[in-house]
Amino acid sequence: MSRPVVGVLGGMGPEATILLQQRVLATVDAKDDADHLPLLIDMNPQVPSRIAHLIEGTGEDPAPALAAMAQRLERAGATALAMPCNTAHHYAPAIEAAVSIPFLNMVTLSVDRAAGQLSPGASVGILASPAVRMAGVFDAALDRAGLNALWPADADRMLAAIRLIKAQGITPQAQQTLSEAATELTTQGAELLFIACSEFSLLAPALSAPVPILDTIDVLAEAIHHHSQIQPR
Repeated sequence: MSRPVVGVLGGMGPEATILLQQRVLATVDAKDDADHLPLLIDMNPQVPSRIAHLIEGTGEDPAPALAAMAQRLERAGATALAMPCNTAHHYAPAIEAAVSIPFLNMVTLSVDRAAGQLSPGASVGILASPAVRMAGVFDAALDRAGLNALWPADADRMLAAIRLIKAQGITPQAQQTLSEAATELTTQGAELLFIACSEFSLLAPALSAPVPILDTIDVLAEAIHHHSQIQPR
């Protein structure tokens, strides 16, 4: 019997997809290559810009490209899908409608994890692209969990940091932006912080805060690990 294999809708951005692979790798206590988890990856950096579509209102809709990627991965043998881009989860319904295999939704999985750590009515600080807020990516899941969202006041600065990371990788300027945003949100009363942008996930290991920090990429890596342990019928 073949082992379950997750198909990854990647390229948004490329470094974030590689980061997910590294985080999945870290979930395995391996003694040899064969102990590691199989992945199918569609690395497609040409997916239309989520920021252009959601924030600027001028870009092409990414949903058809994402649906086509999902179908390619299913045809290639994927038994579940994952996508290490929080903003692109706005298009999750189009992905789910295009395939017959489950989509490991990083957003709902992360909110469920936070709900298990917090009391109803608690506030969660979200370090993410402004597009995530504008598209309401976390809204429904947070409402179901009875949690409130707090966002950095300077959305333009957060977006500039994301663009800087996409262009130059980890920089002191981007790290400072993330750190100051984390301080802002905890001062406002956030009891937990989401790293909810895969570019910010690259900076997460150096981030400290007086409250728990939950990186959605880590939650997704654990979900991929769990799926790989399911016994085929």
